[in-house]
Amino acid sequence: WPDQFLLPSHEGNWNFAVPPARCRSTVASPKRQEEKERMEECPVVEAQPVELISQTKNVPNTQAKSIHIDFDNTQEAYKSKRNIELLRSLLVFKLCTFDVLVERNKEVSLELSKKLLGQRMFEKLMKMTFYGQFVAGEDHNAIKPLIQKNQAFGVGAVLDYSVEEDLTQEEAEKKEMDSCVSEAEKESPGADHREKKYKAHRQFGDRRGGVISARTYFYADEAKCDKQMETFINCIKASSGASNDGFSAIKLTALGRPQFLLQFSEVLVKWRQFFNYLAAQQGKSDMCVLEQKLELEQLKDNLAQLGVGAKDDIENWFTGEKLGLSGAIDLLDWNSLINDTTKISNLLMIPNLETGHLEPLLNKFTAEEESQMKRMLQRVDVLAKHAVANGVRLMVDAEQTYFQPAISRLTLEMQRKFNREKPVIFNTYQCYLKEAYNNVTLDVELSRREGWYFGAKLVRGAYMYQERARAQEIGYEDPINPDYEATNRMYHKCLDYVLEEIEHSRKANVMVATHNEDTVKFTLEKMNEMALSPTENKVYFGQLLGMCDQISFPLGQAGFPVYKYVPYGPVNEVIPYLSRRAQENRGFMKGSQRERSLLWKEVKRRLLSGQVLYKPVY
Repeated sequence: WPDQFLLPSHEGNWNFAVPPARCRSTVASPKRQEEKERMEECPVVEAQPVELISQTKNVPNTQAKSIHIDFDNTQEAYKSKRNIELLRSLLVFKLCTFDVLVERNKEVSLELSKKLLGQRMFEKLMKMTFYGQFVAGEDHNAIKPLIQKNQAFGVGAVLDYSVEEDLTQEEAEKKEMDSCVSEAEKESPGADHREKKYKAHRQFGDRRGGVISARTYFYADEAKCDKQMETFINCIKASSGASNDGFSAIKLTALGRPQFLLQFSEVLVKWRQFFNYLAAQQGKSDMCVLEQKLELEQLKDNLAQLGVGAKDDIENWFTGEKLGLSGAIDLLDWNSLINDTTKISNLLMIPNLETGHLEPLLNKFTAEEESQMKRMLQRVDVLAKHAVANGVRLMVDAEQTYFQPAISRLTLEMQRKFNREKPVIFNTYQCYLKEAYNNVTLDVELSRREGWYFGAKLVRGAYMYQERARAQEIGYEDPINPDYEATNRMYHKCLDYVLEEIEHSRKANVMVATHNEDTVKFTLEKMNEMALSPTENKVYFGQLLGMCDQISFPLGQAGFPVYKYVPYGPVNEVIPYLSRRAQENRGFMKGSQRERSLLWKEVKRRLLSGQVLYKPVY
């Protein structure tokens, strides 16, 4: 993943104090002891328990030798590449530096080439250049040779079927508005007092705007969501057939109507804001988020004064959930109150501080909207079961901050269910967000209390320009860190926390998804300090196919679990993906000549040593 692509967020309009020191709760809630009996039931996504087919070996924490990797050793870095592949990389990366070619690559370069050359010659040209550089093949059979070759040199695969719908901006905006506005809102606009951040806005309806690194799905109907689920299932099966320890990536906006993600995100944020309000009532607003514990008796008084209910009713509210047995409620206990699955729309209840009552987010839900919500949750569950059955780990990609709280919560519920014995479901944390550290620490703490395997992919983020423009235009706080250096500090802070958790329990797992060589070196230094061997398979590294081989292959040959994000699909249907790769590499190559200089260095070395017909041996 490129650094601008690389990213869950329960983010909202609240302010938490993030102390410079690590903040970790040391006392588990007494409720958690009794949660194990009900943990087979997913509080948000209903499904039957699934037995895991394989176990993760527990490797003892023995003293490991320090490992140092030379990222300047081109002979090792490009050992898997033929000379023609090195020359192709140099050509493609050079083409990516031409603004005119890249900015209008889809209209001018690709469409014009297709007209001039014809379909057959166009496909051949693409396979010799951009397609051959960034895409593995047309289908799951065509990609096997590349995957097997990379595996021979220590590099695994995260498969992604990269076919995208080619929509105009107007078509995308119409689809977004149709799928993000409920029937109640259409009938009575503004009647439900929704927060503007979590409402659809036509000027930002085309979610592709300003995004060059992430794929975007637009909702058409339920049949299309089913088709996209089948595509993900086929990708999971292909991952299983291609390797023994593969990953597959999914996006939740592909699996249902995004209206539900918007609404559920707003509910989660408002409940968290309500917790902050109550913490302030008890004088604890400046404390670390994990140390904010509401005294139960005072909380009951506060809620009664707000008119939320009689004190006896509030007492039953907490004791029914087996909360507050220690005399205090923290944010993790509070979040667990949102778990009603009998009717999905019951999830969308929010506290109204003016009236003192729980109220529905919307005045009404149609039967079809209720059904659409349930079907999205069912599709997520189906994919998780297929991942388990095929021995594949599932990475849930992060998306925009107005969807992300819901995406993160649904992913968390899947982790609670399927990560009981090994890490199967991985959540994605976008470290360009101001709230990234709080989100990581909360989820790690929940995994500790409940005893499941924490799985994270850390990225920098894909939607920065779009998020900033939307926040400024619509009028809410910019959720993004102020600059690139702040994002780097946040990334390393989150990574350091997860690595400490690995050292503490060996039940956390992290994918360091970055093209930033300094971040990779930072990770290796920390692993050496911890005596954490790469063979323990707790820390993974990830980069995009066709980029940063000088990082991926030396890591893989040194025994570190490293993966390439491997797109595949027919030439014509992955053109939007290739268009983004070209735009992404324009900035990447202009900012750093390092990869091109290393490629030239290896080409010259081979020519001078007589390796004109070099062929990888594996």
